[in-house]
Amino acid sequence: MDAATDATPLPRWAETVRRKYVGGEATVFVLHNNVFDEILHGGRTYTLVDFLVEVLLRDNKDTILVYDPSSGVRYAKRTSAAGSEPLGANKPPEEALAAIEQEILLRNSAALIIPYAGSVAPPGDESFLSLPDRIAAIRLHRWSLSTQLANKDNVVFLLVESLPELHPRLVANPRVAAVEVPLPDREARAAVIRHADASIDAAHVERLAEHSAGLRAVQLAQMLTPRTNAGLADGERLALIRRLLGDSADAAERATKFAAITRGMDTDEIRRLINPAHPLPETDAGDPYAEVIELVHRRKREIIEKECAGLIEFVDARLGLEAVGGNAPIKDELMQIARAIRAGDRNRVPMGLLFVGPMGTGKTFVAKCFVKDSGLSAVTLKNFRSKWVGSTEANLEKVLGMVRALGPIILIIDEGDRSFGGDSGDGDGGTSSRVIARLKEFMSDPDNRGNVLFILMTNRPDKLDIDIKRAGRIDRKIPFFYPDNAADVEAVLKALFARYKLGNAIDWDAERERTSARLVGYSNADLEAVTLLALEFAGDARAVDADAFARAVEDYVPARDAAMLEYMETLAVFETSRKSMLPVRFRDVTPDVLHARLRELQRELRIR
Repeated sequence: MDAATDATPLPRWAETVRRKYVGGEATVFVLHNNVFDEILHGGRTYTLVDFLVEVLLRDNKDTILVYDPSSGVRYAKRTSAAGSEPLGANKPPEEALAAIEQEILLRNSAALIIPYAGSVAPPGDESFLSLPDRIAAIRLHRWSLSTQLANKDNVVFLLVESLPELHPRLVANPRVAAVEVPLPDREARAAVIRHADASIDAAHVERLAEHSAGLRAVQLAQMLTPRTNAGLADGERLALIRRLLGDSADAAERATKFAAITRGMDTDEIRRLINPAHPLPETDAGDPYAEVIELVHRRKREIIEKECAGLIEFVDARLGLEAVGGNAPIKDELMQIARAIRAGDRNRVPMGLLFVGPMGTGKTFVAKCFVKDSGLSAVTLKNFRSKWVGSTEANLEKVLGMVRALGPIILIIDEGDRSFGGDSGDGDGGTSSRVIARLKEFMSDPDNRGNVLFILMTNRPDKLDIDIKRAGRIDRKIPFFYPDNAADVEAVLKALFARYKLGNAIDWDAERERTSARLVGYSNADLEAVTLLALEFAGDARAVDADAFARAVEDYVPARDAAMLEYMETLAVFETSRKSMLPVRFRDVTPDVLHARLRELQRELRIR
């Protein structure tokens, strides 16, 4: 398989295909991930099928067939009139593949491309698949082993978005080469931007390329040169944007810019992007593209959340670590990591962080504040599990592919013991085991250091698969505890009063005995609940005074399970990676004492 005569270099994935084919490693290729995007090559854009036909296979294949399960077989290239058209649109896959097999075995130098290959050879347990599905999978598997196919210089391409969409007999076959077609990298995005709008100067091409990570080429091109046959007319769109911007600075000039990149959108889409309730930062004279980039951010988020509906959620981080009360050692540790991230010092950035400690200690809040200070985008992993065969694995691959493309990024997994529990997964056909294995593989990929930072949170680290917690996946284990003295309680309360704008009417030192001293051992969540209860008792007053707060302390009843909370605290001590992050009362506790207390609590709580 020679490269096309065009001097433009092939994309890396296409070069990988060419090398594996020429080297005789495979005659059947599974192209997966970004298979429905457009490919910019030699100044033209192609669909993946057209790229294979017109670029990769153009000069060395005499016959190229494309089999779409929904529309049948067509000749994309045919140098000989011999033979009849294989099949029309009304034949089932098993009959279509049988006819195609006769066609490609009779010919030399032929290629077959099958988009939506998961519909031809779907995944699933053999006993639950229909006979035609089993036969289709067997036929494709047999082709990969066929010396006759290889000797005739023939090749087969199977296109799927995710490998779990395809029958495992094919995916696991060493004679079938799986090659990922990735989302566009920064260089590819810059090329798409230049192609879409030649008027953008080089500096802003690079800025737009940097801020459009995670978008497909077709999505990026549509944002810069949207389709003109849909949405509002130019005059209507400009008038709507002008009204939305109101009397803001340079509104007329800004409206013109926004009108250019919102062509093709309807009224609701434009209103969501240019939202008066959340205005864009006004442009300064030195940065005319600031608002355009912010608009790209909003549009990108909307596209990605829609594409990964229910699988990931972007984190809105409004407060930094300065809003966290107390926890000075933890904040110092996280600020060092944040500085390394901003400086691009990948060697100083851990692969992953484990936030461990009892419920209500502020793990999620601290994670969001860290996101703000790191300057990175962040997403949370939602429920990607599905009851349908293969869907869970497919969902996970989609998430991981998107996360890698969005990098550098923080991936937050709350209640990590549910995602990474140590159960074998036999009750779900091995799905859990495969999911955990894939996540572990992704977490330990050295290419992710400095590009994808995992933050795993749990109050039960004993439920985690032990291999997850090793260095190289989780490099730092950060413990969280309830405040254990009045000064620590007051640090949290002062942060809460500042966050909720409750004033400074309380002299904490003078009122300690009836306020903070009575809250030692309460969780951060309990302290927040007491603070908001005090606000109710303050009535119409603008500030919460000592009397209202003392009344709230007297009235509030925390939910307590002393043995379980102690067990979680002891686990946090056991897991920590640095003694300096422990409260003073735990720093000199020996491992033997910790083990003994853990065993006692396990017996008391009947934990295995």
